[in-house]
Amino acid sequence: MSPMPRVIACLDVDAGRVVKGVRFQDMRVVGDPVEAAATYEDQGADEIVFLDVSASSEGRETLVSVVRDTASSLTIPLTVGGGVRTAAAVSRLLRNGADKVGVNTAAVARPAVIREASEAFGSQCVVLAIDAKREAGAWRVYTHGGRTRTDLDALAWAVEGQRLGAGEFLVTSMDRDGTRAGYELDLYRALRSRLRRPLIASGGFGAPAHAVDLLREGLADAALLAGVLHEGLLTIPEIKLVLAKAGIEVREAG
Repeated sequence: MSPMPRVIACLDVDAGRVVKGVRFQDMRVVGDPVEAAATYEDQGADEIVFLDVSASSEGRETLVSVVRDTASSLTIPLTVGGGVRTAAAVSRLLRNGADKVGVNTAAVARPAVIREASEAFGSQCVVLAIDAKREAGAWRVYTHGGRTRTDLDALAWAVEGQRLGAGEFLVTSMDRDGTRAGYELDLYRALRSRLRRPLIASGGFGAPAHAVDLLREGLADAALLAGVLHEGLLTIPEIKLVLAKAGIEVREAG
């Protein structure tokens, strides 16, 4: 029996504050990560994803103290990413309360970090995050918080990441990020046919129907959302109620 689909709240964190933008641009402060994480757990989020969005572009590691404070308030799983370059950095985050650690920019630069981390700590705690932008009928991988274009095809990179030992994939459509126009279903359909590992869809959530479209077809294992929660436009119980009414089995909301 496959596990229940998850509803995941995402905290994009910059300088210790939760921020949100559109298509990775025009970031604005929307809250405190410790308070936000606790609130979303109380609402019934299945997991929290904490992304230090400026760590890679600023050449520094994730803010461990903020991660530790956030983790201390949670009983649900916490995934942390941003500026993770080595297995030692993965170890540091796991010791400070992360359940899973995301790698992105550093894995593109040195793919062996995926294998090193999965061999040291188990593939279940290594998440390959991919920021993908549609170009000429395919999806191009971008790094450094969406600032740097690479030569990598997102689908081929995901398959390589799976081979190296990534246990989960967090794939963001840069074209849909912050637009609230719905998930880029073609992207997840293409990934689903290539991957045997859990897939988290990110970018474009604006209404519960968008999660229904994604999860009812089984295109992803989890729907990630951010802006609508931070701005109080929707709550997790409201979203899960719509999913349940659509026949999608979800864990009861808080």
